[in-house]
This record gives sequence, C-alpha cells and structure tokens, in this order.
Amino acid sequence: MKQNETSWNTLQSKVVHQSNGVKVHIEEDIDEIGDNHVGTSYDTPMREGAFDLSDDEKVEKISGHFKEIMDILGLDLNDDSLKGTPKRVAKMYVKEIFSGLNPENRPDIKLFDNKYKYDEMLIEKNIHFYSNCEHHFVPIIGMAHVAYISNGQVIGLSKINRIVQHYAKRPQVQERLTVQIAEDLKKTLGTEDVAVLIDAKHLCVSMRGIEDTYSATVTSHFSGKFKEEATRKEFLSLVPKSSD
Repeated sequence: MKQNETSWNTLQSKVVHQSNGVKVHIEEDIDEIGDNHVGTSYDTPMREGAFDLSDDEKVEKISGHFKEIMDILGLDLNDDSLKGTPKRVAKMYVKEIFSGLNPENRPDIKLFDNKYKYDEMLIEKNIHFYSNCEHHFVPIIGMAHVAYISNGQVIGLSKINRIVQHYAKRPQVQERLTVQIAEDLKKTLGTEDVAVLIDAKHLCVSMRGIEDTYSATVTSHFSGKFKEEATRKEFLSLVPKSSD
C-alpha cells in the first residue's frame, strides 16, 4: 500500500500549471495508473458528505447526468427503447451494483458459539461475484475463496458470501477488494486466521486497451496461521487453481 500511496501522491503533486509558457498535463499519468491498477488506499475513496443525499435524490441527479451523456453520444432519447435508460442506469448504480458504497447496506452479521469445537479451517469457495473497475466503470467478474479458523465463534456460511458481495458492489480495484473482505472477516470473527483468494477477469482488459479475453488476475491475503506454509498450502490445495 505504501508504494501505491507514494505513486498517487507523486501524481497529485503534478498539478496542471502554467510556468514559463509550458503546460504540465497529468492525463498520461492518469491513464498509466488506470492500466496498472494502482490503488490509492485500503479504504474506498469517498468524499466528505457522500451520503447527504438520499438514494432517491441520487437516482434523480444521476438520471439527469446520464441522459446528457446519451444525448452527447448522439442517441435519440425519444426512442421507446432508450427513453427509460437514464432512470434505469441511475437506479442500477445506486440501488444495485454500487450499493456497497453505503455502509448502511453492510449485511447484519450474527455470530454463533463454536459448540462443535471445530478447530480446522473452514472454507467457503467458488463465491461468484460481479464488481466494477473504478478506472473505467466496466465489470470485474470473478470468484472468491475465503477461509478462517475459528477463535471460539463461527459465522453463518451465507454471511461470508454476503460480505464478499457487499465489498464487490462498489467501484473497485481487485487488490483493495481482497483486503477489505479479509479485514472485515478478521474484525467480525475476532481472529487473524483468515485467508482470501480472488480470481477474476477484468473487462477493462478484455474489451478495451489490450483486448485480451483470456487473461485473469489473482490476488490473495493471508494472515495469522495462514501465513504458515503448511496451512497456506492446505488452503491452496482445497480451492480451484487459477482460472480452472
């Protein structure tokens, strides 16, 4: 994270300015950062007052802006197929694919005592998710494999899926998504013994730029006992290999 933060701070320092008649532009640096999937922080970057507007107010404002985008693109908004699109997109953004931005939408998690005294790793694998690249706002499609070793309490299996989906439903970079899932589980379960592996395809790679439809990105987070080689190897042996 420190290296990424340094990269971003360096970029921010390159403010567009006029000096001796020479303009310094940062567009090329922004493009480079986007293609290299540099993240700015562990937390999703949010401005102050991000939730001052209600969801319905956000839908109305986004609908108006998206209507303008469609008009600029030259689309006929009087067409029966298109005239409802701005509102549909706005509702999708706020209430569906970016609903994870609002902390109030985090799933309610209830823990249970580990009455079975199960002290081995528990793995929830093949959790399918859809997210969106924060650099181009196009989909990230992938699978998450999550494991933990109980510290006296356990979590309902579906809640692991819901935690993954919550953090996926926001503009993301895969590295941040991986860490956010792991940190939430560690805090919720009161244990450092957590592993997260994500294998995903980025449509910003497959449908634009290099247009590579075959490559995939794999990220992982291991903490506590999962940093031990034997435990980590056991986890990796029990989840699908990359892009299987």
